[in-house]
Amino acid sequence: QVQLVESGGGLVQAGGSLRLSCAASGLTFRHYNMGWFRQAPGKEREFVAAIKSDGGSTDYADSVKGRFTISRDNAKNTVNLQMDSLKPEDTAVYYCAADRLMFRTVLIRDTTAFDSWGQGTQVTVSS
Repeated sequence: QVQLVESGGGLVQAGGSLRLSCAASGLTFRHYNMGWFRQAPGKEREFVAAIKSDGGSTDYADSVKGRFTISRDNAKNTVNLQMDSLKPEDTAVYYCAADRLMFRTVLIRDTTAFDSWGQGTQVTVSS
């Protein structure tokens, strides 16, 4: 079955950086768009960033645009999220997810488009 394992979370001061990684197995990774989502306490899970199966295009939530960068390495079956200029409001559990469809031609921000999820990694940004 599909396994997604996130790593790289932690505690950082405002203005700092973290790099999250997600290792995928059990799927033909290069065939699927991938996404990062986050969920803060008491809030719904929200879209952060997504990347096409071939890495050719990306999409970002307005709240992270210009600060976060999503990338993937299809040879290593990994997707990464570089997070710079972190703010306290970025504090959340971050999840990577795989699209439910192969070769989807557009990037989707809705959680229902993704059917495989990692266990999440905590990111805490102190002020």
